[in-house]
Amino acid sequence: MSSSFSIYRVGISFVITCIFYKSTVDSLPELSPQKYFSTLQPGKASLAYFCQADSPSTSVFLEELNKAVRPLQDYGISVAKVNCIKEEMSRYCGKEKDSMKAYLFRGNILLREFPTDTLFDVNAIVAHVLLFLNKNIYYVTNSIYGVSTNYICVYFIKYITTLEDLQNIENALKGKENIVFSYVRAIGIPEHRAVMEAAFVYGTIYQFVLTTEIALLESIGSEDIEYAHLYFFHCKLVLDLTQQCRRTLMEQPLTTLNIHLFIKTMKEPLLTEVAEDPQQVSTVHLQLGLPLIFIVSQQATYEADRRTAEWVAWRLLGKAGVLLLLRDSLEMNIPQHANVVFKRAEKGIPLEFLVLHDVESIISHVENNMHMEEIQDEDDDMEDPDSDILDIQDDEVAETVYRDRKRQLPLELTVELTEETFNVTVMASDSLVLFYAGWHAVSMAFLQSYIDVAIKLKGTSAMLLTRVNCADWSGVCAKQNVTEFPVVKMYKEGKNPVSYTGMLGTEDLLKFIQLNRISCPVIITSIQEAEEYLSGELYKDLISYSSVSVLGLFSPTMTTAKEDFTEAGNHLKGYVITGIYSEEDVLILSNNNAATLPALLLARHEEGKIESILLSTHPEITVENLPTYLRLQKPLLILFSDGSMNPQYEKAILTLAKQKYLDMFTPCWLNLKNTPVGRGILQAYFDLVPPLPVLVLVNLHSGGQVYAFPSDQAITELNLISWLKKLEAGLENPIIESQNYSVIYGLQNGCCVSRRDNINLVHLHQSSWVTRYTVNEQLYFERKFFFSINVLSSGFCCSALFIRHRQSKLSIILEGPRIFGMVNEYHWLHHVSFQL
Repeated sequence: MSSSFSIYRVGISFVITCIFYKSTVDSLPELSPQKYFSTLQPGKASLAYFCQADSPSTSVFLEELNKAVRPLQDYGISVAKVNCIKEEMSRYCGKEKDSMKAYLFRGNILLREFPTDTLFDVNAIVAHVLLFLNKNIYYVTNSIYGVSTNYICVYFIKYITTLEDLQNIENALKGKENIVFSYVRAIGIPEHRAVMEAAFVYGTIYQFVLTTEIALLESIGSEDIEYAHLYFFHCKLVLDLTQQCRRTLMEQPLTTLNIHLFIKTMKEPLLTEVAEDPQQVSTVHLQLGLPLIFIVSQQATYEADRRTAEWVAWRLLGKAGVLLLLRDSLEMNIPQHANVVFKRAEKGIPLEFLVLHDVESIISHVENNMHMEEIQDEDDDMEDPDSDILDIQDDEVAETVYRDRKRQLPLELTVELTEETFNVTVMASDSLVLFYAGWHAVSMAFLQSYIDVAIKLKGTSAMLLTRVNCADWSGVCAKQNVTEFPVVKMYKEGKNPVSYTGMLGTEDLLKFIQLNRISCPVIITSIQEAEEYLSGELYKDLISYSSVSVLGLFSPTMTTAKEDFTEAGNHLKGYVITGIYSEEDVLILSNNNAATLPALLLARHEEGKIESILLSTHPEITVENLPTYLRLQKPLLILFSDGSMNPQYEKAILTLAKQKYLDMFTPCWLNLKNTPVGRGILQAYFDLVPPLPVLVLVNLHSGGQVYAFPSDQAITELNLISWLKKLEAGLENPIIESQNYSVIYGLQNGCCVSRRDNINLVHLHQSSWVTRYTVNEQLYFERKFFFSINVLSSGFCCSALFIRHRQSKLSIILEGPRIFGMVNEYHWLHHVSFQL
């Protein structure tokens, strides 16, 4: 590199040259929250990562953040790792999701949250931070601990996707401002970072425009479209709005320094007239390592020579400086035949006096003989732009954007909204709005899915699909409380907008749109309609989008429960079909499905099953619904009552349930008038039926013990808590030990045998119920009410009328429709009659 260029480089006054500055602080500072916030200075930008605990997932990010310290410091932006400690509370340290974000501050004002997955390497970190700082920001609130910070911003860089976007910007700036237009292959790669750094320096002078659409690059006539491109649009000189702005292509690789040098040449006059020795002439071009071309002119041919010089200057713009040398005013002698003087940037090389007869000869000579040193950034993080994009780009979303860069998106299938058209559009029709940012990789990847949805719905849906680019219309996005990208919201007349929170894919978004065609929950008005709803016939066109339909069953008086279910249905809108049935005959539907009100019925259409889920915190158990509660695998806390539940007792139990005292149990109650077999259960527990009400804890799944609440105590909150604590501490004795008694599970259709230790639990089939019984002389049983028979030996098999043992025949003949109770395994009695 020439000494003149070295001297020039030391004196460059632009911030961009700070790339050559060797910072004394090149490691990532680690601070406590209090120390960090005390270091923030008004007007100074700072990027912070609040680290709760080091892990393999954060170590990679911290390594890249450490690399970003020096380049960001070059732009006056500090970087820090803030270690969260218990002694110092900060709202940025509270939740696990906060550890997946980095925060950008200006002074003590929070500007932006960056998900760490978008800051995948040093280039992405620098690019995203500089992109957001390429704005004019006016603050309304300034509390760092406030709920939100409001600001108005004007972007110095615009992201575009179509040729129409570019033409609109170009037309708007004709006669006013020049444009720096760049194409990069993906967001966050080194070329993108280089453009952002240039925009940070020159954003107030030129309008920067960025695209990742290769089709847009092709449409402006670029030949080599494999690599990043940068054009300078000379729009300020254009006064005729029908005239296209001249475009100058930067032919060097897109590095920060090359862009800076290119823009420097664009600022210089197109053509300069001189009347002095060319050896003494020095311009910025020489300092930048570019040669000078002198077009020799004389008075007689001045006008023609000037036109030629201007034409040459346009052709060599960014490659060489062009000057018009007036021969008549020179004191030195120039060979009479020479019409071009060529001066190289290197010192000590003599001038070349040439005879060139046309413009093309001049251009060819310069390009063939020009010696310009390749200037690369000294920053080790800027990689070879010719390297494969998949090696550079380790973010899967950005890779997807890159792979699909040639795909022409039919954006005309969606309506682009602006600040002027947003409210008018969403108020006039049901609208789906995509809020995205053109510079954001995830946004651009999801935009493709969004357009795919528009293609699938074309001509079939009344829903209008629209989009807002928050990079251009940040005010619209701020008013709609959009703080991250991408976000989809559905707007319907008279209703609050509904946010889409599903997966960012075509099928999931399509499901959300289709399921929003119906109200949620659907009001079902008859048993027949409910049956059609559960079978899938009522909304068979939507079954492919929701394999499960939920039906809430409530009595007409369950107002609060219905309101809660309706609210839940509203939250599930767009994700699952929900319905509600609350007519006078709801008990018919609940009995048909063995459900106790309030309840949910889950219809699994693919499996053809209907499951019941009980909603009550303190339900009434019956023979039919007991298996549902047994599946919860929790001890049963049963209150036996001779009639309706005492409100005082119910209030005490519900209060404890709300306070989480009963999380380990299933609290329930049994009405002996509705379920008379409960008397047999109590007789099995106590020998004699005790005075009612009585509260017992039955530990079905961990030993089979039964505990009774003290009969001399009132069922109150304090007494219940005291009793439960004694149970937990092992200070209460069971009224039934597991080794003597086995708990009965409930009636079930069918016969099965299951082993528990050395005991076979045999469930009788309903078809074996007849009027009398006889028992083999070897085994006798004492209890009148039983469902399951426990036998010490194994090998039983059930048939319609008999339970057969391998060595002897055992016949069980039962009377009555339901049998429910316990069996003592060790009592040996003679024949006992059973009557229910």
